[in-house]
Amino acid sequence: MEKSADAFRTISEVAEELDLPQHVLRFWETRFAQIKPMKRGGGRRYYRPQDVELIKGIRHMLYDQGYTIKGVQKLLRENGNQFVIAIGRGDVAAVEAIAAQKIAEAEAKGEKSGDEEMLVGTPKVKPNRRFFGLSRGEEEGPVKDGEKLTRENRALLQETLFDLLECKRLLDQVR
Repeated sequence: MEKSADAFRTISEVAEELDLPQHVLRFWETRFAQIKPMKRGGGRRYYRPQDVELIKGIRHMLYDQGYTIKGVQKLLRENGNQFVIAIGRGDVAAVEAIAAQKIAEAEAKGEKSGDEEMLVGTPKVKPNRRFFGLSRGEEEGPVKDGEKLTRENRALLQETLFDLLECKRLLDQVR
């Protein structure tokens, strides 16, 4: 018999669902104050559905995106739980909505809009020409060095990245 979507989950159920050891979940509770399972007698943990969604987002950021714990803590502090949950789900529309709200709040305070800053992170290494399938003599296409991607193209690239990560996750499950 399967539990309903809004039922509480035990630590073993969450660990199995997310393919994580239980001790990692306990460790993350010490590093991320936002993860607060309900504890019953004897210290048994029961995770709410929103806790599980947040843990999925944290797992995605740490394991798939390559963020450090401090990096994810910073994202949570600056953008809130819903941002990390949306990234974990691959919900580009929600990520964009949260980013737009953050930009509007910054502009209302008279701060720099932050539109130039990527909210998801910056690449650690600049991709070389082979990454794009270009040899030395070929032109680089519509985006030249120094030019920025439009918000729409950035969203499309992010959506493609989420799709690829989901494919990777499915392939890893099959192995």
